[in-house]
Amino acid sequence: MNRRDFTALLPAFLSAAALLPEAAQAQAPKSYPPLKSGPYPPGPEYVQQPGRNSHRFFAGMLPDNIRSECHITTIEPGTPHEPVNKHLHSEIWFVAEGTVSLNINGVEHTLNKGDVGLCAAGDLHYVTNIGKTRASYFVITVGPPEPSAGKA
Repeated sequence: MNRRDFTALLPAFLSAAALLPEAAQAQAPKSYPPLKSGPYPPGPEYVQQPGRNSHRFFAGMLPDNIRSECHITTIEPGTPHEPVNKHLHSEIWFVAEGTVSLNINGVEHTLNKGDVGLCAAGDLHYVTNIGKTRASYFVITVGPPEPSAGKA
């Protein structure tokens, strides 16, 4: 899948969030700002772990109380994987460089530069660099706000 194909899929994925159960579409916490159309440059580093860093582009609420966030993460070879996690939102990964393993519910999936991975809400997952060079990937989240308001 190339970037053009990935970009073409985004509107469909974002609109699918409107099908979430009513409870998930509850009023968003005030700590999530409304997102507006336009460019979003990368912000300051917000993950500071040895061998791993992330820069957020945006985090906030789309129309219809749909939370979205986008960041890029870079992982050096040999860095331990992030904690196994699950969320109320779904996540899309686009690998910009290197090779990563996307573990979803205990199943390993190898993603190379240019590949896209999807983790549906509620699935246990983590990403790790399995290559010999630096890996980086973009993450886009879509779904209801997490109960810990303001943490993206």
